Amino acid sequence: MKAIIYTKYGPPEVLQLKEVEKPKPKDNEVLIKVYTTTVTRGDSRMRSFTVPVLMWLPARIYLGIRKPKRAILGMSLAGKIESVGKNVTKFKKGDLVFASTFGENFGGYAEYKCMPENGMVFIKPSNVSFEEAAAIPGGSNMALRFLRKGNIQKGQKVLIYGASGAVGTSAVQIAKYLGAETTGVCSSANIELVKSLGADKVIDYTKEDFTQSGETYDLIFDILGKSSFSRCKSSLKQNGRYLLASFKMKQLFQMLWTSMIGSKRVICALAIDKQEDLIFIKELIEAGKIKSVIDRRFPLEQTAEAHRYVEKGHNKGKAVITVGHNKKKDTKNEFR
Repeated sequence: MKAIIYTKYGPPEVLQLKEVEKPKPKDNEVLIKVYTTTVTRGDSRMRSFTVPVLMWLPARIYLGIRKPKRAILGMSLAGKIESVGKNVTKFKKGDLVFASTFGENFGGYAEYKCMPENGMVFIKPSNVSFEEAAAIPGGSNMALRFLRKGNIQKGQKVLIYGASGAVGTSAVQIAKYLGAETTGVCSSANIELVKSLGADKVIDYTKEDFTQSGETYDLIFDILGKSSFSRCKSSLKQNGRYLLASFKMKQLFQMLWTSMIGSKRVICALAIDKQEDLIFIKELIEAGKIKSVIDRRFPLEQTAEAHRYVEKGHNKGKAVITVGHNKKKDTKNEFR
């Protein structure tokens, strides 16, 4: 089968298209024919090994000391079950599914992937495309985990900095669903997109500094780490939280310090996929409450280019990789 592999850490060019052995499912596994996967900033950080200093050693042990332990990246996918192990009862051949591969050695950048039937594999919502389904684990689910970490409550005022990106587009929708008054911050080109997702207010960061407006928020969620706690502190209400999805040593120390003193807190969060969260997101999508936003599509052989694009930080929603199978033929026109 074809797969994108990397055998050393480095720039996008380390990603190479190769022929590798097709996996065979164990008795408790399903074999998924992958139609789509995504490129996230997490994939980029693993490829380049860009991590906070305090996490360097544990990350190196997990990912590989001298070279990557797991040659195939890709933390989410959507596709069709090609075959099942003899003990599998939850799925059958032909089922259309999406999955998070974060706890299964990644592997989305390939034509096939084996997953345990009791792992993070779910029947695809019938009202979305494979591209949109592949974006659920790394977009909507991450946004939900971060917002819950920030203890978002109904009626609170939430500001999302980076509202037009892969996580931000989902965060705006989920914050609104959870009952928050939501303000999105993005560039001029993305204002209409963020408004269409339900934001109560949208601020163009190229024209206005939200920290100078006099508005205060219960939660400021900075997805890309473009602001700072010192700048945002006056924009937080009493007991307000400053939530970061991208952080460095300084922010980790601020989190420790603000947890001991003061009422305004810095929270540095990491998102870990949980079955109950993905089921919750799936139900919201099936009910039409939220949707995945897809920005650009790249064929598998252009995965390195997709990484370069995501690293620029200007993507509107998700960057998707189409793996190359004949999806329409395989799904009898069920591919949307």
